[in-house]
Amino acid sequence: MSGFSDYALLSEYYDRFTDDVPYERWADFFERIFEQRGQKPEIVLDLACGTGSLTRILARRGYEMIGVDQSEDMLMAAMDSCAEEPLEKRPVFLHQPMQELDLYGTIDACVCCLDSINYVTDTEVLREAFRRVQLFLMPGAPFIFDINTREKLERIDGQSFVREDEDIFCVWQTRIDEDDLCHYDFDFFELNEEGAWNRYQEHHAERIYSVETLVQLLKDTGFEHIEVRGELSDNPPEEGEERIFLIANANLEEKHDRRK
Repeated sequence: MSGFSDYALLSEYYDRFTDDVPYERWADFFERIFEQRGQKPEIVLDLACGTGSLTRILARRGYEMIGVDQSEDMLMAAMDSCAEEPLEKRPVFLHQPMQELDLYGTIDACVCCLDSINYVTDTEVLREAFRRVQLFLMPGAPFIFDINTREKLERIDGQSFVREDEDIFCVWQTRIDEDDLCHYDFDFFELNEEGAWNRYQEHHAERIYSVETLVQLLKDTGFEHIEVRGELSDNPPEEGEERIFLIANANLEEKHDRRK
């Protein structure tokens, strides 16, 4: 589907390339929101969970975790990493795109991290994804996600970036087109057993979403008490902030709790 990549190669190196992400602070932030909104979730959905770094941390903290991602490669990495953890409640991983979310029962909270929402480049597909999240959330349960802002994506427009480790060299370029899509073109050079370098390419794209559009989509799909915050902050975004969070509660319409 437009706007998604299968992460065929990037999944293998994703955790290395994102080793500066403060996942523990993200988990602290989510738990703070749960407390502020009077929630004590038991079952938490990590939507677009990737390699499961946040899923593992929340599982360690006692939550019953469900990780959903549409990349089989990312899910395999997530399952492998969780298999090495002595977790009392082992996460369940499901291979699904978010607009086709289909769970076995209701959930008490949903988090969606690291600009995964930007990767849904079709607004109507995102509307359906929000509708599916709303469908499975218990009444009043929180939905928390972040986006890369226009300011960030415009700052990196036309830039090139390099990441190098002993067995992988990665260079990627960014460009924004006339449809407000930010494209990432990756070139990977991976050292093989013969000492030569294999070259691979991947393409990713993110849509630039306005806060107004996202708030309207949330309202259209039944979410309430919508709040916008700065990055890992309890305060509204500051001018020029590059990552912001949206928090919303599922409506209070009664739903059948299929866990009982």
